[in-house]
Amino acid sequence: MSQPDWTRPADLRDQLQKRWDRGQLLRSCLPQAEPMFPLQLRLKQPNSNDLGNRFEQVRHWISQLQQLDSRYRLQYREINHRQLGRNQIPDSVWIDRLEDALQLLGQQRAARQFEHLAHTSLDLFPALHPWLSKHPLRALEQAAYWQQILAVLQWFSAHPHSQLYLRQLDIPGVDTKFIEQRRGLLGELLDLVLPATHINEQSRGVKGFCRRYGLLDKPQRIRMRILDPRLAIAGLTDLEVPAEQLAGLQLPLARVFVTENEVNALAFPELPDSVLLFGQGYALDVLGQIPWLSKQPLHYWGDIDTHGFAILNRLRTYLPHTQSMLMDHSTLLQHQALWGQEPADTACTSELPLLTCEEKSLYQALRENSLCNDDGQPFNNLRFEQEQTGFNWLQQYLQQL
Repeated sequence: MSQPDWTRPADLRDQLQKRWDRGQLLRSCLPQAEPMFPLQLRLKQPNSNDLGNRFEQVRHWISQLQQLDSRYRLQYREINHRQLGRNQIPDSVWIDRLEDALQLLGQQRAARQFEHLAHTSLDLFPALHPWLSKHPLRALEQAAYWQQILAVLQWFSAHPHSQLYLRQLDIPGVDTKFIEQRRGLLGELLDLVLPATHINEQSRGVKGFCRRYGLLDKPQRIRMRILDPRLAIAGLTDLEVPAEQLAGLQLPLARVFVTENEVNALAFPELPDSVLLFGQGYALDVLGQIPWLSKQPLHYWGDIDTHGFAILNRLRTYLPHTQSMLMDHSTLLQHQALWGQEPADTACTSELPLLTCEEKSLYQALRENSLCNDDGQPFNNLRFEQEQTGFNWLQQYLQQL
């Protein structure tokens, strides 16, 4: 005879453990929490057929429940079986108090920690109540550091728009690495305790932490090669400067090049009245902060793969007049022996509306693996990296400009 699936003592404790793991028991410790106790636990019990067919197993099941810890409260119902007569059978199981549940799980100390943490937090910042209610276990995980977390919240509340670097903050008992390591958590809490006027909604996520809460961020830097020696700045032609300083640069330029690969950038030929910017990858929004780029012919040179065209498309959201460079069918066919592959699981499959018709045709061919090698076989996940381009091919292109 198969083992019945009636609720056993271990199942009852598992139900309590799940409520702890979901934060429900800790949540009930908070002020204004909805009453949770007395708490009824699920009890799957024998049916009338079981009483007749499994009577000895039923008796053993009842005996097990009757030996439960006294903090479980059993309620019984009377049944009148036509063969066995009247019998009392457990009908429900209750935990009357939160303290009883915590003792059964061995979590009294943790609950006291959370209660103290919550009380201290809500005295300072009542607006944290929804977060503590939703994330009690996350708060408990940080209990050893919660005083420092509250100190950080107090500092930002008292110093809106401080325009300091993170390393300059002087918060007793808190070093700036502590903040750096908890930017995600602190951001959630600061969004609740700070007024809207103290938050820069344009900056989000861990990377935007400093700008969002009024700190100075590490300056975004751009590397530039001046391709015309006559335009050298104090003899320098290879410079890396903050974007805001580059935005103020005034040079008599005829064109600007943008590329990703450092070796390509360093080997790029000298060219009259020209500069080259490189090393930005997908962080192209920084180029949109340089006003004079919108007034110069701008050429972007990237890999011939799906991500190369995605970067080109993104650059055009900031600088719509950008022209692609050496990202065409002829360049690809000229270097067929050097074709490689990009990882299939990371290839870009998005629609790129800012590509020209010719670029879109090549991008589509890359997405659909419709380009073929010398044997006429489709070349899957084709990538031609820009640094593989022949130097003579590059020079011929530049001569045509």
